[in-house]
Amino acid sequence: MRPLPKTQAEKSVTDGGESPARASGSKPPARKELQIGSRVAIVQKQDQASGKLTYGRIKKILTNSPAHPHGIKVSLEDGAVGRVQAQLPP
Repeated sequence: MRPLPKTQAEKSVTDGGESPARASGSKPPARKELQIGSRVAIVQKQDQASGKLTYGRIKKILTNSPAHPHGIKVSLEDGAVGRVQAQLPP
C-alpha cells in the first residue's frame, strides 16, 4: 500500500515530538467525531514512549466507549493499531 501524502500539519510534527492534539493542549477526538475512512494520526503501543505518530485512514474503530483519555483505539487500513491523537483533513 502506498503511503498517503502528508499535509502541512503532518509535516510540521516530527517523529518523536508531540502530536498535533497534544501540542495544542487539546484532548484527542471523541469516538463520535471519528468515522470509517477518516484520516488520523495514531500512536502505536510500541511508540508510546517516543510519541512517534503513524498516519492513515480508519478501517475499524475498536474502542466502544464514547471517549478515552489516551485516545480512541482504531485499526488503520494498512493494519496498524493505535490510539487516535488527532483527526486530519481529508
